Amino acid sequence: MECGEPIRGRTDKKFCADYCRNAFNNKLNKDSRNLVRNINNRLRKNYRILESVFLEGGKARIPKNRLLDKGFHFEHITNLYTTKKGNTYFFVYDLGYLPLGNDYYMIVKRE
Repeated sequence: MECGEPIRGRTDKKFCADYCRNAFNNKLNKDSRNLVRNINNRLRKNYRILESVFLEGGKARIPKNRLLDKGFHFEHITNLYTTKKGNTYFFVYDLGYLPLGNDYYMIVKRE
């Protein structure tokens, strides 16, 4: 199915070698893997950015422009957490941020 070489072996065999099978399946799944890879790269970048501005004291307050300047993508998060008071935290794995108003965010770490 990949290279056109004659197939030897079982009658239901579709590929001449593992290389051809892998090449065929990689071409078939290329678009979906690229999408997943790109999203994972953005999540990793977001995590590194949050980690770089997070203070070891437990919380950090940062302006939105500083996050944007570092390349942060607000649309890529892993989960949300809403408190009983109604505050919604946006998380990238265990690091999150809370919009404070006036384009400031509080960066927190979930223990």
